[in-house]
Amino acid sequence: MNKIARSVSFLAAALLFPASAFAEKSIYGNDDRLDYFEAAPAMRQLADSVISLWPSKQVKEENGGYKLATIGFGEALGLCPGEKFSEQPIGAFCSGTLVGEDIIMTAGHCITDEAQCADTRFVFNFNIDKQGAAARTKVQGKDVYGCKRIIKRDLDKQGSGIIGTGLAILGALLNKAGPDYALVQLDRKVEGRKPLAVNRGNGVNDGDKVFVIGHPVGLPLKVTGNGTVRTTKPRAFFLTDLDTFGGNSGSAVFNANTGKIEGILVRGGTDFVDTPQGCKIQLRSGQNEGRGEAVTKIERLSKYIPEIGATKSAPTLLDMQVEDVPAPSEQLSRQVSF
Repeated sequence: MNKIARSVSFLAAALLFPASAFAEKSIYGNDDRLDYFEAAPAMRQLADSVISLWPSKQVKEENGGYKLATIGFGEALGLCPGEKFSEQPIGAFCSGTLVGEDIIMTAGHCITDEAQCADTRFVFNFNIDKQGAAARTKVQGKDVYGCKRIIKRDLDKQGSGIIGTGLAILGALLNKAGPDYALVQLDRKVEGRKPLAVNRGNGVNDGDKVFVIGHPVGLPLKVTGNGTVRTTKPRAFFLTDLDTFGGNSGSAVFNANTGKIEGILVRGGTDFVDTPQGCKIQLRSGQNEGRGEAVTKIERLSKYIPEIGATKSAPTLLDMQVEDVPAPSEQLSRQVSF
């Protein structure tokens, strides 16, 4: 269990966070995470097909819809005042993406077996859709799905268990880490959302621009751009400098020039560090520093993904511009529900 999991209170951990949620990630250079409402329309269109994963006990039927049990981000992790998104709720343990009419793609360490899959709820629309609004913790029935079966899963335990620092970790990752992915068939076809296109060509190259959409630390959906592929040398994955966290595990990583999925975010650097004041801050490093964030290459699982959506148009790098929104006039409301 890494630093994030150790920092969460026993109650919050027991209710909200399976151990698999905490593959470590971090911030490189500027923090490029945007809320759903801040992203450009083309990016929001992609985000509408991104899903959050929840334990079934946190998703309760209420008045014809569902209520999501969450806890405040800052409260759960003991963040220092002023940390980004600290007033928002957290609750999801991993992220995923719709790649078929009823098929979700995520990380293999997020869905460990059929029993856990059956106990997972796949929830769309956990986001903040307007400036100054609270996160949606009440969603419609059409936004919540169960697991029918695991179609295909692969998790290289030797690679996923690598720990260490600096060049030792990078060397271990390059030489030993294998694929980490899961494809899940949902209990019914998804309503009103489109499967997203995966790259079935030659894959990314070193230096390519990438972005990721998911739920860092279980937060409401975030769109994160300005990432670069550092190296594609490992057989099973590539490394990037995307700003991601535990909870982003399973998030699709997109090519910024084609808008197609290039892989699945699976692991990375340290998220949080303690301060002398007794609170935690989100770790930052230079854009070209740190071990990087590992992404399972889409080629490792694309043959199991249906062709549907593969030829649909996708946003390009020019479509990724941030909307011009004024500064928020008030803090986002904290949503805590058990």
